[in-house]
Amino acid sequence: QVQLVESGGGLVQAGGSLRLSCAGSKGTFRLYATGWFRQASGKEREFVAGCSWSGTNTLYADSVKGRFTISRDNSKNTVYLQMNSLKPEDTALYYCAETLTSATEVVSSYNYWGQGTQVTVSS
Repeated sequence: QVQLVESGGGLVQAGGSLRLSCAGSKGTFRLYATGWFRQASGKEREFVAGCSWSGTNTLYADSVKGRFTISRDNSKNTVYLQMNSLKPEDTALYYCAETLTSATEVVSSYNYWGQGTQVTVSS
């Protein structure tokens, strides 16, 4: 069973930056594609960014392109989400998830999920 733990969330002013981390518990972490998702209060969970197991291929939601960057360090079993130029509409609970398929925007394609880390952006 893969376990994922997110960290790095917090309260930041609009225009600020945060870096989220997603730490995997097993050595097979490097075999999975990873995605970041978010869920704002009262809304459905939505895709934010994803990367292949090697980190070579990346995918972003239109709403975060040019502001967020996903990367991974398989030697540390960790995937990162660098978030710059944050906006109030980025406020949400952010989750990382893993899939044995390619990184995709589809929530149901992911097999393992973390508990989430809260990001709040004040205006």
